Order: sequence, then structure tokens, then C-alpha cells
Amino acid sequence: MNIIQDGSANRVITDQELHAHLDTLIESVASDVKRLLIIPPDHTRLNSRSGQITAYLYEQLKHRCKINIMPALGTHFPMTSEQLHLMFGKEIPLETYLPHDWRNALVDLGELPASRISDLSEGKLNFPMQVAVNKELFDGNYDLILSIGQIVPHEVIGMANYTKNVMIGVGGGDTINKSHYLGAVYGMERIMGETHSPVRAALNESFDIFVRPHLNIQFILTVIAKENDELVMRGLFAGNDDDTFAAACELSRETNLDVVSKPIQKCVVYLDPEEFNSTWLGNKAVYRTRKAMATGGELIILAPDLHTFGEDPEIDRLIRKYGYLGTDQTLKDVEENEELANNLSAAAHLIHGTSDGRFKITYCPGKQVTQEEINSVGFDYQTYAQTSQKYDPAKLKDGWNTVDGEEIFYISNPALGLWVADLNQDN
Repeated sequence: MNIIQDGSANRVITDQELHAHLDTLIESVASDVKRLLIIPPDHTRLNSRSGQITAYLYEQLKHRCKINIMPALGTHFPMTSEQLHLMFGKEIPLETYLPHDWRNALVDLGELPASRISDLSEGKLNFPMQVAVNKELFDGNYDLILSIGQIVPHEVIGMANYTKNVMIGVGGGDTINKSHYLGAVYGMERIMGETHSPVRAALNESFDIFVRPHLNIQFILTVIAKENDELVMRGLFAGNDDDTFAAACELSRETNLDVVSKPIQKCVVYLDPEEFNSTWLGNKAVYRTRKAMATGGELIILAPDLHTFGEDPEIDRLIRKYGYLGTDQTLKDVEENEELANNLSAAAHLIHGTSDGRFKITYCPGKQVTQEEINSVGFDYQTYAQTSQKYDPAKLKDGWNTVDGEEIFYISNPALGLWVADLNQDN
């Protein structure tokens, strides 16, 4: 069922229009609801407008039904009260929020068989994928679950959100690990920006078999883009079917896919401290630019608030131990080390975060991460203080810039797009 489908490449949906759409949604699916669960992304998707949507829904429905909010953390750290207030405002009581524990607070639903994973991986993998979600979804007796998030090109699945917000965002470790590894083995550059991918198929099929028949879940999907250096909402889609998702993907590809005129020799990417504190998240700078980077080029990542590698202590340890040392090395490490084989999402991340020597990756953190730490995981190092003096985020504009006679390409937020070089143009 498609409830809302509003968007185009030149559309700007105002707050007033957004609220009107949400009022329509409320009357369509939530008029008689007694218990409501909202699943928005966490603060790492701050620009999705999901926080604003969640806050509006809470305000409109708080006197009509019991509401809980479970941010789709995946393997990320639970949100602090400051992060919750930043994302959703201060009007929602903190006891409304439920943290997702991806290791322990689960209900096992079944498995996608090894034969299907083999088909999806073109024969490269041969294991079943256990399917689990947070037990609150089934035990909470909710009349309605609203999953909220942004459609944008994504390195693991092709296009972010939709069933991923449930199956990964509030999912279990085996689903998270094996779906990520499936995408890494299949090939990131074959997946990014595609509506259909092996990972999407695995998650959609798991959702359709184990979740959809039992829970009333509706999806609210946004498409966000930049206009005159401001973030605007280009699209709002709501419904519970694949067609709603596909329509949002088409608009996202039109608005979030950035084709650059030639391969980029030097790219400078800024990681906003409110959104990026780890390489687990910050490596979007690697994922989203790799199809635009020139062979032999350099990617400079300005990371003023970097203070960890993984969003989970165990994954952080694995990143520090095995590093971003190339696809072949990571595959070898998985074969030889049970601890990494048991954490395939970490292994997938290590593959995603390497350029396999094709271009140089230089991380420029503040004082919370040392040169030794950066070098130990396979990246080059410069200080944020020194590098940002030359490449000043306050002075650069998104796109091509000239700094001291040198041509660079600047990206102020890697989460907002996917950059691809037009190889039909002369370099």
C-alpha cells in the first residue's frame, strides 16, 4: 500500500507540507492505534530529517496511544541523552526510548538457507543466515510500527533504508555479519546506488518470510539533497511495499548521485563531529568516493572528532588488530582466524575501507587518536590542525576548488551522496 509519494529532483518539501503529509499518514494508518513503536535511525543519520518526523509524530499521537521509540542502532553505541536531544528534541521523555542490544535482546525467527546465500553470492559463500530482530517488536503488542529513514546510495546494500532499518537496524548479529560480508564479497562497486542487490534480496526475503506476516510495519522514507549549501527534502514516501521503496530509490539516484567530470586526483572530505566519531562511520568518505577517485590519487579525510575505530568495543578491537590492509589480506584473515570469521560485519568493513592500494587514504584526526594508531590500521596520517589550515572547511565549497594552485574536490558530508567519475570525459 502506497500512502505518500511526493517528490522530484527540483521539489522542496516545506515543514508545513511535511506535517500535512504526516497528518494524512496518521489518519490512514494510526487513527485507532493503542500501542505504537517508532524505529528511526540514530544520530549518525542526523541529516535524514527522521528526528523531526519522529518528534512530530510523537507530539500528534502522545495523547492517543502509548509510544516507544527504538533507534535503529545496528552495532552502534547506544545514544546518549545529549544525542537523543540533538536528534529528536527535548520534548520527548527519555523513558520513551528503548535501546537496541544486537547481541542479547533478540528473538530468533528462522534462517535463510545456505543454498540461497550461495545463489546470491554467485557461489562464493555457502552458509545459512540466521534471522533475528529485537524481541520488543514481537513482545511489545504494538498495533503499528513506523520505520523511518533516508533513502541514499549505500555501500553495503545499494540503497539505504526500507527493510534494512528493521533487519539490520534492530536486527541480530548473524544477520548483520553475514549480510555485510555478502555485500563485500559480491563487490561494493557493483552494489552502490542500485535498488536491487544480493544484500537487498537477502534482507527483503527475510523480512517477507519472517516479519511482514506477523507485524504491521509502515515505512516513511525521505530523500534529502543540497540546494544552495542548505539541506532540503526532495521527496517523502510512505507505505509498506517494494514499490514505495523503488520510487524513492529512483529519486535518490537522480538527486544523490554526483557524476564528476573526471577522476579526482585529490579529494578532501570533512567529517562533521556531530555525525562522525569513528572510522566505522567516517569511512563513508572512502566508500562514497571510491568510484570517483583516480588511480594514484589521494583521499584526505578531515576528522576533527575521531576518537575510535569501531562503534562497538569488540569490533573496535578487531579493526585495530587486523586493519584496513586490502581485500586479499582480509579474506585470508577470515580463513585463518575464528574471531574474525565470527564477526563478518567487521571483516566486510575492513574490505570496504581499503582502496586496495589504488589510491592513498590519509586520515587527519584531532588529538584523540595518535599517528601510531592511524598508521597501525593501514592509513596515512596528518594532523587535523595542520591540514585544515590548508584545506579549511569554512572556506571550501562542495565540488572543485583551487588551493595554492592545486585543484582539489571537496565534500562537506560524505553521507549525502555517491560520487562517480564520468569516464567518457577526457581527464
